[in-house]
Amino acid sequence: MFNSRIMERKDFIKKSVWGSLVAYVAGSFNNKVSAINRLATSNYRGVEGVLSPTNTHMVGNGFQVMNYFPNGKGFQERMSPFFLLDFNAEVNFPPSELSRGVGVHPHRGIETITFAYKGGVEHHDSKGNHGIINKGDIQWMTAGGGVLHKEYHEKNFDKNGGAFEMVQLWINLPKKHKMTPAKYQSIPHQTKPKHTLDGNMGVVHVVAGEYQGVKGIASTFSPVHMYDMHLNPGADFKFHLPAGYNSGILVVDGDINVNGHDAPENHYVQLKNEAGDIHIKASNKTTLLVLSGEPLNEPFVGYGPFVMNTEAEIHQAIEDYNQGKFGFLQD
Repeated sequence: MFNSRIMERKDFIKKSVWGSLVAYVAGSFNNKVSAINRLATSNYRGVEGVLSPTNTHMVGNGFQVMNYFPNGKGFQERMSPFFLLDFNAEVNFPPSELSRGVGVHPHRGIETITFAYKGGVEHHDSKGNHGIINKGDIQWMTAGGGVLHKEYHEKNFDKNGGAFEMVQLWINLPKKHKMTPAKYQSIPHQTKPKHTLDGNMGVVHVVAGEYQGVKGIASTFSPVHMYDMHLNPGADFKFHLPAGYNSGILVVDGDINVNGHDAPENHYVQLKNEAGDIHIKASNKTTLLVLSGEPLNEPFVGYGPFVMNTEAEIHQAIEDYNQGKFGFLQD
């Protein structure tokens, strides 16, 4: 009986020691896996949020836009030098004999960039610049010290109607360039430098800055990276943006997963200002607009179409406009 209890005790001890050893080894293995996973995750740039569009409204009678920023207090500082992002998600305009768009209006202190994804837009300004952009094209206007311009549906598009999809982006100019002479850059789709992703995953058109050694076509007044990405179903790739740059991704069409965060069509992904890979997966055919810029870190005052550094400069802009110093342009 006594020997039997000793044997039972030995067996119990053996099982306990073995169980503890197994638990220790398993726990150690799991901790190492968790550490590896944490290390892998830490290599990805954080996602601050996935924003839904807000404040859908008409601009003139030709643009039905959703607004992404400004979006709440402090967001214009958060995305400096980018100041405004309006997106006309795809809508179908019926044929019209009337011109649709936005009539003559002024700008000072910024650049306005219009991206055409579907449909056509025509531009005139008081410096004599004129351009027409169709699918894939971009028009980049530097307002600088002051200009009048108008944007409206291209005549044939007005006549026939159809699918219309556009983005308008404002970039704030640095203080030292606020009063630079106005200019206009016409960027046809076929002239945009591009990087073809491996494995037939799609194409990255480099509008400004640089991507994988490919330099962008647009000239800018502060450091900016801007990519027009067209991805095929199943695209799965990584890239980097400078850690200190304010960066975000607009999902124009399709849907993506960015560093573990789902971003549906017509949503905007705000990235954290930190180092790390940006890992994108696209399950469908997808179009993205990637924005990344060095913050200006300057005071600013926005008033309608003017963005300056002080209220006094805003008052001066209004006075100069009223005195006709922005030139003349017929509506």
